[in-house]
Amino acid sequence: MFTLLLTAELSGVTNLRPLDTEENPFWYMFKVQCTSCREIHNNYVGVNRFEMNEMSGSRGEANFSLIICQRESTATVKAAAIPYEQHEPAKAQKIIEFDCRGLEFTEFKAEGEWLAEGIDSGSKFSGIELLDGEWYDYDEKAGEEVSIKDITWEIRRA
Repeated sequence: MFTLLLTAELSGVTNLRPLDTEENPFWYMFKVQCTSCREIHNNYVGVNRFEMNEMSGSRGEANFSLIICQRESTATVKAAAIPYEQHEPAKAQKIIEFDCRGLEFTEFKAEGEWLAEGIDSGSKFSGIELLDGEWYDYDEKAGEEVSIKDITWEIRRA
């Protein structure tokens, strides 16, 4: 089991989470390492919680399947993402958990759309891009700038 942890300084917003619906699934992008030979796959690979693939030679299914070292390796998303809550000071919080077999995730790339809400105003923010490591906007209801910065991602064994 692996957990994706996020640490970020949220100012004026909370409940940061990926836009992840069956109609518009969020693709978690990772670098992958084989647990046998320790080779790291050159490209990022995408995993979403709605796509299921049959595992060869098994009755089971997984969200992601890859052939490494002539054997099938898989990853399965355990549950929907947990929204990141604003804290002072910022602290690492679990976003999502994966059950990985034959592979490990080594690096996460925050591609895709994220959502958040104004802490006091309840304003809805969408279209948040975190690839640059920061995001700024203005909360009309609260009359102040809101931001997400000092973003760090960590992958840990659960």
